[in-house]
Amino acid sequence: MLFPTTIAGSLPKPEWLAEPNMLWAPWKSKGDELARAKRDATLLAVKLQEDAGIDIVTEGEQARQHFVHGFLEKIEGIDFAHKVEMGIRNDRYKAMVPQVVAPLQLRARVHAEEARVARAHTKRKLKFTLPGPMTIIDTIADRYYGDRVKMAFAFADLLNAEAKALEADGVDLIQFDEPAFNVYTDEVNDWGIRALERSAQGLKCATAVHICYGYGIKANTDWKETLGAQWRQYEQIFPAIDASAIQQVAIECRNSKVPLDLLALLKGKIVQAGVIDVASDTVETAEDVVKVIDAVSKFVPKSNIIATTNCGMAPMRRDIAEAKLMALGAGTALARETLG
Repeated sequence: MLFPTTIAGSLPKPEWLAEPNMLWAPWKSKGDELARAKRDATLLAVKLQEDAGIDIVTEGEQARQHFVHGFLEKIEGIDFAHKVEMGIRNDRYKAMVPQVVAPLQLRARVHAEEARVARAHTKRKLKFTLPGPMTIIDTIADRYYGDRVKMAFAFADLLNAEAKALEADGVDLIQFDEPAFNVYTDEVNDWGIRALERSAQGLKCATAVHICYGYGIKANTDWKETLGAQWRQYEQIFPAIDASAIQQVAIECRNSKVPLDLLALLKGKIVQAGVIDVASDTVETAEDVVKVIDAVSKFVPKSNIIATTNCGMAPMRRDIAEAKLMALGAGTALARETLG
């Protein structure tokens, strides 16, 4: 089937689970009640994607408060009680983050519950997202290692252990989210790709890396305004990604200033092309989706295109996110008819 569909990873959380329309949203309950609410929200996220015609579903990241810190919560050596303010993505915005204070070690499985719940309730392919090591170290304060690269590879080993366990849970595609890749391009080539490959080492399931210019939050949209008429950061890192063992690359294409001809640098990869803009509340039409897929197909073989969202939809209004899901499904169905 041409143009299978997926989403970047996250969907908005229901109001009964967490505060709506915000990142780092506080939970509405705790203990066993919170665990049940997370399970229910996970099932709802899967159902919404199935109804929209999404082929490779996710659990919507419903059990995580944040796409990075949701992974960190089960790791020994991290102090969540004494958070400090830190600049994120080269000081694009500030956040209160936990601190690494001792050797890093997995305390237990991180995402077993939501992965198993999702796997048990869908027959479709299941994608699971994990933060990449470069993005993790850019979202946590170091008070132990004193070396960014050493800490990144320590996280890569933990990511690899959880990824292998997720594969055993029945996950078909594991995606590492690396928005930091378009901020620290020199470091990507120096060690970031190697850390990413360490995270995916030994996996037999499909692997992907998601690179983007961030959620549709004000700090990111303001930053994009400073990047000029063309966003060419990927030109510096796509050759190294193409040479890597990672099989798929997720990239924003809808309402993006990334020149699509750069996708030709990913000649050996499947491209998850973002055809849904998560920085706008305007809901795409099916024809909008077809236009983006058609434009991408000028540089990527049609058989290598997966249609997706530009980024996660966690901070969006639920009704808009659901409408965009439906547009994604309808648009790819139309693309198969008209571009196949």
